[in-house]
Amino acid sequence: MQDKLIFLDTETTGNEVGTDRLSQVCYKTSAGFRNGYFKPPLPMSVKAMSVTHITNKMLEDKEPFEGSDMKRDLKGLLKDGILVAHNAVFDIAMLKAEGLEVSKWICTLRVARHLDKENKIPEYNLQFLRYYLDLEIEGSAHDAEGDVRVLIGVYERLFAKMREGLDTDEAVIKEMIEISARPTLFNLFNFGKHKDKPIAEVVKTDRAYLEWLLAQKALNPEAEEDWIYTLKHYLKN
Repeated sequence: MQDKLIFLDTETTGNEVGTDRLSQVCYKTSAGFRNGYFKPPLPMSVKAMSVTHITNKMLEDKEPFEGSDMKRDLKGLLKDGILVAHNAVFDIAMLKAEGLEVSKWICTLRVARHLDKENKIPEYNLQFLRYYLDLEIEGSAHDAEGDVRVLIGVYERLFAKMREGLDTDEAVIKEMIEISARPTLFNLFNFGKHKDKPIAEVVKTDRAYLEWLLAQKALNPEAEEDWIYTLKHYLKN
């Protein structure tokens, strides 16, 4: 199954699911890396440019992703392959906006959270994990190719950790897919006034805070699926 993995990262015009579009795509398969820049149907936001350093001027002479060789290649790969991405929900949504469907995926963000049973890791973004796990990897942050290289390093570390308790590589990948397909259930707050406190205890002493937080997270359901799932779980118990 390892030969079916597609390590992928995207850069986009912004972070609004359903509105923003791809500006850079990079993926690695057993055949190697493929990286491309594309002219999106709407301009890069200033915020996106400040993070990715991809400007509208850089993209003005690029081909659209629609109709590109990369889109055709990726469509074929995704048919039988397994997408590996960090915060895969976002990348899947961006690919869907371009007409690409993902049937199987591994989200290294959700797998990392799943393995961190005691919530020892302060943050789970890709670059934080790069240095927290002491990964020796060359590559610029917020560049799709650089992020794919870090993604591979994070995946390999998570895979090795899970392999300690499972019999085969195939079993690890299957478990990763199952973990990735469901929202993460947090057990501790790692932010706010109740930082480092168990959520199960906070709901008994400050239920109003969980209700308020749920209302805030519900304003951005695509990005906050895990927290929405967690808060609903504790509020109904």
